[in-house]
Amino acid sequence: MNSNLTIGVIAAILLSLPLIGVDSYPLHLIIVILIWSFAYTGWSVMGRFGLVSLGHGAFMAIGGYVTALLWNYAGLSPWIGIPVALLCAGVAAVIIGYPCFRFRIVGHYFALVTLALSEVVRQVIIATRDVTGGSLGYTPERHGEGWSIVALQFPDDRTVFYYIALGIWMAGIVIWRLVDRSMARYALEAISEDEDASAAVGVQVTREKLKVTVLSAVMTAFAGAMYCQYQLFISPDTIGGVGISLQIVFAVVVGGIYNALGPTIGAVITLLLAEVLRIWIGTEALCVTDTICLNGAGVPLLVYGVMLVLFIIFLPKGIVGAITDRMQRRDLPASEARQG
Repeated sequence: MNSNLTIGVIAAILLSLPLIGVDSYPLHLIIVILIWSFAYTGWSVMGRFGLVSLGHGAFMAIGGYVTALLWNYAGLSPWIGIPVALLCAGVAAVIIGYPCFRFRIVGHYFALVTLALSEVVRQVIIATRDVTGGSLGYTPERHGEGWSIVALQFPDDRTVFYYIALGIWMAGIVIWRLVDRSMARYALEAISEDEDASAAVGVQVTREKLKVTVLSAVMTAFAGAMYCQYQLFISPDTIGGVGISLQIVFAVVVGGIYNALGPTIGAVITLLLAEVLRIWIGTEALCVTDTICLNGAGVPLLVYGVMLVLFIIFLPKGIVGAITDRMQRRDLPASEARQG
């Protein structure tokens, strides 16, 4: 099936869900999946070109915390706070990205630098607990009891935020396709193959890599800000830190990094899996033996790690990529027969 048609069908189904009467809990899950899909799409925009970041949890935390802090302490509406948060995330991406790209810090070394960024941001949030609430989390102040367009708060009606989340998801698909069809894609693919050869033919290596990194960081920060506005609660463990960064990578690898729908499929699998594990295990310890026990909160990360290894070995293109390859192989004999 054509990818554009597939996306159109999915969008039409999602648009109709509230109209046919979906319960509050499934609607909540879909909203969360749509918001996280945008974050995963933001990561895949740069990850597909070999720029493997393990620090996108930092950008997501910046988006959520800057927006909430500006609202609580300065009274700035999220309509102002979110752009400021995106600017902060972009600046952080430049501060980290420019030296790395300028001095050819690539591959595993770049991944380690971004991993350190994620943990630094998390530790800063925890250390400034008098302002950010630390590890206990942070709650944006409510603006009255009902709706508030100014505060972007819709606590009594999930339908409103559902359509907002759906618009965010669709925007992520559009951005992914625009990058995929732009000249920057060819430049970044050339850079991922050979930086020296790309520079020799006139490609501005540092600039191109920095542009896509900033775009990816801004998208992830926006997802963090919108997640904060929807849940009205954030913490270093829910939108920041190494755990979230690894979850982002896992979801994109599972879904498919080279397809616009890959991050969405990854979000569905990742978040539903986490929900199932939460209901099944809860927060109690999971004991393998009388002496070996694993904290219930750490089980999803263990499962993610095992599945990530398996997918990298057996399905390196992810679920969407594997399905696409299978369909192409199935259609190939018929095509050759027609030519014969």
